[in-house]
Amino acid sequence: MTVGREAYLVKRISQTRTSYLVLFASCLAMAAPAHAFKIVEPAEGATLIAGSTVTAQVDMGKDRGIVAVRYYWYGGQDEALVEQDDATATGSIVAPVASIGQAEHNPPFGGRLLIPTDGIGPMRVLAVAEISRGRLGTRSVFDEVMVQVEPKAALTTIDFATDKPLQLGRAGQSSAFGHVDSLGKIFELPVVGEFTDGIVRRISAPETGTTYESSSPNVIRVMSGGLLQIVGNGKTVLTVTNHGKQALLDVDVNVNDEPNAPPIADAGISKTVRAGSTVKLSGLKSRDPEGEALYYTWSQLRGSKVSLLDANNAEASFLAPHVSEPRTYRFKLRVTDKKGADSLPVFVDVTVEP
Repeated sequence: MTVGREAYLVKRISQTRTSYLVLFASCLAMAAPAHAFKIVEPAEGATLIAGSTVTAQVDMGKDRGIVAVRYYWYGGQDEALVEQDDATATGSIVAPVASIGQAEHNPPFGGRLLIPTDGIGPMRVLAVAEISRGRLGTRSVFDEVMVQVEPKAALTTIDFATDKPLQLGRAGQSSAFGHVDSLGKIFELPVVGEFTDGIVRRISAPETGTTYESSSPNVIRVMSGGLLQIVGNGKTVLTVTNHGKQALLDVDVNVNDEPNAPPIADAGISKTVRAGSTVKLSGLKSRDPEGEALYYTWSQLRGSKVSLLDANNAEASFLAPHVSEPRTYRFKLRVTDKKGADSLPVFVDVTVEP
């Protein structure tokens, strides 16, 4: 065999191997699972400054035909207020749209996103993408991230968005926070802070740095999550502290003193379901120590808004929406007995798969 012939064969073998490698790589790329619609910026866990702007950016992944992306802000424990079903991307919008990303924006379907000026503590960014299906209409997919929002301004004063002093149950039938005041009632004190930038922000949640103390725990008891519970008649002083500032609130409790143990809520265990299936949320294992009938309140905290049926019954349900990859929906359950005593809230997650 001549040297030229040998060189030619080596070159052909090398070209053939290269072709096979390219083909193999292409097959791997085709076989690799494509990811779905995702928020790239702001990043999960990022610390952002209230009133400033961030560049919103999404990765469309395998979702094609996106015509617009709507962005919403929610407090970490706020209910999801974007009303929509599995057939539309808009529905009945209750929460204000923070921004709408279009294809021509830079980056595509992203752009300037204003961080709420009154934001503080954990907040969620929810992005809902509207996807065209031609004559079949539209569908939507979503992603959300949790961020920490901090004001640049310093806290100057703490105040209470309620009567001062606070009278609970003076006539035995009054209601300060939601329903008749009674032993065992649990409520959140509406605390606000005024900052040096002139903005008043909600600081009730412990995640904003607020702590509570009751001078008489046998009248008002401080519960987990900054919740307060009526446990007896009498007077107490609530001390609220945040970033070195304090405020005092006198509270006078005069309710029916018939002993009443608060009920216990049970929302069941988390579950994984398929898109399009009917999902049942069950609070049937909730109980009251005295065996009294219970009133139920279900609400949604995570995920694009679903139509929750029978939200005031022991069992609620919803239709699992279309998703491009697994997405988590979180629901909260509170139960109340006939005398007005509340349970602590409990939570259950439902992961919806394509």
